[in-house]
Amino acid sequence: MQAIQVFSPGGPDALQVVELPEPQASAGEVRVRAQALGVGRPDALIRNGTYKWMPPLPAIPGAELAGVVDQVGPGVSDWVEGDRVLVSARDLPQRGGCYVQSIVVPRAAPYRLPEAIAFTDAVSLPNLQLAQALLLGLNGGRADARSVLVTGASGGVATMLAQLARHHRMRVLGTARTPDKRAYALAHGFDAVLDPGEPDLPGRVRALTDGLGVDLALDPIGGSTFIDCLHALAPLGTAVSYNIVAGPPSQDVFGTLRQLLGRSLAVRCFSMHTFDEDVQRRRALMQGAIALMAAGHVQAPQPTLLPLAEARQAHVLLDAGSTTGKIVLRP
Repeated sequence: MQAIQVFSPGGPDALQVVELPEPQASAGEVRVRAQALGVGRPDALIRNGTYKWMPPLPAIPGAELAGVVDQVGPGVSDWVEGDRVLVSARDLPQRGGCYVQSIVVPRAAPYRLPEAIAFTDAVSLPNLQLAQALLLGLNGGRADARSVLVTGASGGVATMLAQLARHHRMRVLGTARTPDKRAYALAHGFDAVLDPGEPDLPGRVRALTDGLGVDLALDPIGGSTFIDCLHALAPLGTAVSYNIVAGPPSQDVFGTLRQLLGRSLAVRCFSMHTFDEDVQRRRALMQGAIALMAAGHVQAPQPTLLPLAEARQAHVLLDAGSTTGKIVLRP
């Protein structure tokens, strides 16, 4: 079978197309024939060798795979050939492994996919799983939650957050630096999208929230943006950092919290790895994501489709941040 491997970490050229033996399902396992493979930031971290949960080299990147069960190992009775499934590396013994035409996984790993969810949409479900953990796991469905700010509004997790927030009747604001990305975010669930390069982002957020600020700010950017998020919070609000693509906050966070002491603000750093050992909660979040998408409450964005053999080009696009929606490889 065809697969993508990294032998020596580096840029997109580190991704090598290889031929590997077709894996065989042993006792307690199933084999899934891939129909769609998601491309995301953890894949780039595996490619360049900096992922904190790095698999051993040679490594196969890839965190999500949607396809059809085509082989059932001995002792497996809950799956049959032809079942439509999603495989997430969050449920595997080690991260990565999904840039392949076929994958063998423990019988407990896959998620059953309803017909209502296309394979190319299903690989966005881990983003929705993360969005649920960020928005609902932290906010707790609070009765007084009125509004949320999501930075980097055109990203895959951000558009899931926007739709999920609106489903729960929150007002959702976002930030994006270019007119096309702001238009894209508005078309994918945001009530308003602001240019973070213009002066006084917190003041503009307060103007859109009756002068109060937002109850929750969700930020994957860091740098000065995270400090703006703190200033944009309403009293008792929470700012959550779930990545720092622009580097650590540009000012002392605790000093800023003391400066804003009268608002009693909170800060959290968040990772889905929190649920690595919490199988029940992690899988419940994904089951909730599947139900939301199947019912049409949340929709996956239009993907950029490329063949598996063009994984290098997919990573060029990923590194450039020039696409909107999910990049999906077709095996």
